[in-house]
Amino acid sequence: MKPSAAYYDYSVAAPFAARILSIREAGAAMAVILDTTIFYPEGGGQGADRGTINGVPLLDVQEEGDEILHLVSAEDAARLSPGPAELLLDAPRRRDFTVHHTAQHLLSGTILRLTGKPTVSMRLGEDICTIDVDAPELTPDALIAVEEAAADVIEADVPVIIHLCPPENVRDFPLRKTPPTGEDVIRVVEIQGKDFSPCCGTHLTSTGPIGILKILEAEKYKGMTRIIFAAGRRALRDYRLLRQNGDRISRALKMPVSGIGSGVLALVDRANQLEKEVKELKEAAAHTRAEALLREAGVLAGKNEPGRVYVFLLPGVGMEETLRIGRAAQKLSPAILILGSEKEGKFAAFCSAKGTDLRPLLKGRLEAANGRGGGGPSLFQGAFDSREKLKAFLEAIPRNIDDL
Repeated sequence: MKPSAAYYDYSVAAPFAARILSIREAGAAMAVILDTTIFYPEGGGQGADRGTINGVPLLDVQEEGDEILHLVSAEDAARLSPGPAELLLDAPRRRDFTVHHTAQHLLSGTILRLTGKPTVSMRLGEDICTIDVDAPELTPDALIAVEEAAADVIEADVPVIIHLCPPENVRDFPLRKTPPTGEDVIRVVEIQGKDFSPCCGTHLTSTGPIGILKILEAEKYKGMTRIIFAAGRRALRDYRLLRQNGDRISRALKMPVSGIGSGVLALVDRANQLEKEVKELKEAAAHTRAEALLREAGVLAGKNEPGRVYVFLLPGVGMEETLRIGRAAQKLSPAILILGSEKEGKFAAFCSAKGTDLRPLLKGRLEAANGRGGGGPSLFQGAFDSREKLKAFLEAIPRNIDDL
């Protein structure tokens, strides 16, 4: 903690008087140096504060050596100069981070107390807060027990105490993690009798204002368990969103919110079954359409020699359906079959005959016609920027492989 830092004791949205000592370049931004600051610099897993200096918005706050850099844009920096400054803190942002940092201590301490598994790392983001616990898995029942135990501490409004002690005395506390080295004073945050952790972040004075601590998700991560959590107003917003969605689903399914889980699963099963049936119908329709095309072209009347080339232009048919018809036709004839989707200005060529490679037969013609595409030996696709160019390309295709 630096003597010039007032951020631990100031967290309200009221003007604070300070002085600008200097302004200098810091990469693409400009760094404002103050004689004292209410803005917490990023550190210890907690994001930096935001706010304004004489009305100029802060982009970031970083600690560099013995200085705290208040970063602003180069354009905005021109509005600032050394001298008196009015600092205004983004109090809701600070409150959010303070609630979540205190909640993180409570969560990590509770997990350690109930499961014996320590927290290896943590991150408090603007949208997502996480801790990584040194455990390959934490069961749902264990996580529920952690939430309930944390709720007990929140409801009891247990004091949060800040201890400032010299390094030689820090071992007097049952610390949850190793303290930093090279510090003259170590800041130990205690949730009275529940958790002791060296920490430079901002914290509440008691657990009650956390309001609620909710584990949103637990997933495996690098041999550990990553827990995503929310507290305070974030948890309230998350619940509000879930309830709004739950109510919408409840109305759509015409069942109470308590039953929408099983209702949605049943709906998904039904949708999957319908999708399977639709796919089968599409495949059957494609097979029928392929048989009709080949029959009309005389392919099924004994003219399905491998060396023959058959070209079909399908009006009003999309490329997805064109491919489906082509795959069905490919199973019925070893000839080269070229099907064009007039609707999309695209074509696909198929051939099931062994030893036939469509690429050298069509690639040069496609490039000469200013088309684009590619493929493999048995399936080659191309596209043009107009239907007219597609038609001209297909009309120019020889009907015998020897002429390609």
